[in-house]
Amino acid sequence: MRSFLSSLLALVCSLVLNSPVDAQSGKGTVTGTVKDSGNSALQGALVELLPLGRKVVTDDHGQFRVTDVPAGEYTLSVSYVGLSVSNLPVTVQAGQEATANAVLQVASQADQVVVTAERLQGEAEAINIERTADNIVQVLPERVITSLPNTNIADAVGRVPSVSLERDEGEGKYVQIRGTEPRLSSVTVNGVNLPSVEGVVRNIKLDAVPADLVERIEVFKTLSADQDADGIGGTVNLVTRTAGERPIYGLGGTGGYNPIQNGNWRGGLDGVFGKRFGVGRKFGFLLNGTFDKTNRGIDDLEPGQSTGVDPATGRNIAFANTEDRRSYDYYRTRYGFSTGIDYNIKPGTSVYAKGLYSDFHDYGETWVYTPNAGNTIKSVSADGSQITFDNAADCALPGAPSGCSPGSYQYQHYVRRPTSRSTAF
Repeated sequence: MRSFLSSLLALVCSLVLNSPVDAQSGKGTVTGTVKDSGNSALQGALVELLPLGRKVVTDDHGQFRVTDVPAGEYTLSVSYVGLSVSNLPVTVQAGQEATANAVLQVASQADQVVVTAERLQGEAEAINIERTADNIVQVLPERVITSLPNTNIADAVGRVPSVSLERDEGEGKYVQIRGTEPRLSSVTVNGVNLPSVEGVVRNIKLDAVPADLVERIEVFKTLSADQDADGIGGTVNLVTRTAGERPIYGLGGTGGYNPIQNGNWRGGLDGVFGKRFGVGRKFGFLLNGTFDKTNRGIDDLEPGQSTGVDPATGRNIAFANTEDRRSYDYYRTRYGFSTGIDYNIKPGTSVYAKGLYSDFHDYGETWVYTPNAGNTIKSVSADGSQITFDNAADCALPGAPSGCSPGSYQYQHYVRRPTSRSTAF
């Protein structure tokens, strides 16, 4: 809702800026779109109006808008990592809107190979966003996220430098930025705060959100004036997808088998559809969905420590008299979808509505077998390598050794059914 109101406020401001006041003040506006040679919009391109020195950055549609420009002759310089700089002459007249559309070309054939490679193109996009940001931010674009085995958002964020993870059952769960506690970091979706799904803690469980639902992840390590002050350690902003200039149709799937504990299957399915419609392709719609299931089995042995008295020497000795033999059977299901509609009114002005929903089931069962030898020692070998316990001793009888504890055998079975959901509009 806050993003929607911000868009409406930007629309009102743009109408005010285009009023006859501009003509009276002798100033105008420069707008335009930046694209590459393949007619794809370039997000995060740096646009500078020379010699005035005014700088702006292109939006998700590759559009820019420079307001309050005195009338005169200027040069519009447009730069983007991996492409040649474009310089365009612009004439600004009082009370008028000048349009300058830039098409950036590769510098050489060698550069063209690098730019068109999918992995490097995603990194170039991230670099352009980072270099034009006002604060310290690191960006993971969609193509980098999906090229790595990231099960959830936390696993993806953990690949950013100075970010560590608190893991649960092998998957990332909580994010720690620059060594701070997870509760000191905030999580936003398109700039809107995401509350904790656990309710009793401030930590955000990022394992509840699939990694395939976002266009990019922005990790802010320092705050700026337009951000909430609750992200002391840092802020993780999840940016959902927006329909681009070209239609998007995608469908993918994974599968696997784990032979532990009689075998478990795992796999997932994801798809995306996005397209722009109408004259000038001003209206955009996108729908993205994903589902994955992970079954796993874990076996471990957890010994317990105790002390007792050697009846032959009277010495107090330490030993392992008990152990937990644990078997875990976990089956996780995670699904979600994100959607967005937007309308591009004019360069620099658009309205949109976006939403994200995810559902995470972390089901499991645990079997615990605990044999306990007690701590009543019957005998100890000469080299101390073998201890025999007196499990026949009745600790309730008079004359029983001090601290007598008979042997026992326990069995426990746990079943858990936690569910986490995250919703942002």
